[in-house]
Amino acid sequence: MKRNDPISHLMTRNVITVHHGDPISKVRALMQEHSVHHIPVVQGDQFVGIISWSDILRVSFGDTFQTDERTVDATLDHTFSIEQVMQKEAITLQETGSVREAAEILVANTFHSLPILSSSKLVGMVTTTDLIKYLLQQF
Repeated sequence: MKRNDPISHLMTRNVITVHHGDPISKVRALMQEHSVHHIPVVQGDQFVGIISWSDILRVSFGDTFQTDERTVDATLDHTFSIEQVMQKEAITLQETGSVREAAEILVANTFHSLPILSSSKLVGMVTTTDLIKYLLQQF
């Protein structure tokens, strides 16, 4: 097994993002459309946070009560901003990091995605699924 492979070998480069001023309904739609659970939040090309499906569920009581999606979206859009719901203090990894470093970060924490940065610019994303697929290729 390659212990020092650069994270660039397995990160997703064309990351779906949202702008910090977008409505939460856009986040929900992108997550459903692309089957993802985490979306980085950017301001221009600068990474400013990450929003997850869990973050949205935390503030979205309508999903619990089987409310119409349009009603849930309208309620969320008028009640919360992405900045209020997203994780602003997200842990990240620089693109010079290794696969091992990414694995250590994800194992030590309760989240399942890791934004990859070049300085403060988002250049990729790695998830626990990416790491499992990478591991499977080693056998």
